[in-house]
Amino acid sequence: MIEIAKKFTECASSLPDWLYTTIARFAVGFTFLLSGLTKVDENYMVQSKTFALFEDIYFAKLPLPDALLTPLTYIATYSELILPLLLFVGLFSRFAALGLLIMTLVIQFIVFPDQILTYKEHGLWAVALLAILIRGPGPFSLDYILGRAVR
Repeated sequence: MIEIAKKFTECASSLPDWLYTTIARFAVGFTFLLSGLTKVDENYMVQSKTFALFEDIYFAKLPLPDALLTPLTYIATYSELILPLLLFVGLFSRFAALGLLIMTLVIQFIVFPDQILTYKEHGLWAVALLAILIRGPGPFSLDYILGRAVR
């Protein structure tokens, strides 16, 4: 049994970083993109129900002046749409991962702090986004291709 575990560990350790960071880019990206798509209409305009959602739930616990609610709703909604697209193509990947990580942390610790034990997926998102931040997007990304072109 110990030999099997040892072989498995050797095999898993030999997997390249780009494999899990590429999977992370798409897994987390789709999660945020699908969420963002529920907040816009077919013309990608923010829906009125989205403003109510942000005001009544997402921003309700934040001491924000009313004048900031509308611009922050636009920023958050379009970030959910644009940052995943950047992850998919691997352009400004670390920036996109950082933006989504900040959104994840705000959702978990500010918007829903009382539900920390029931939101296990936020931890998974954070780990995947941290992997992208630390290891980069991998060779199947525009960041990598453009970086090589510059060198």
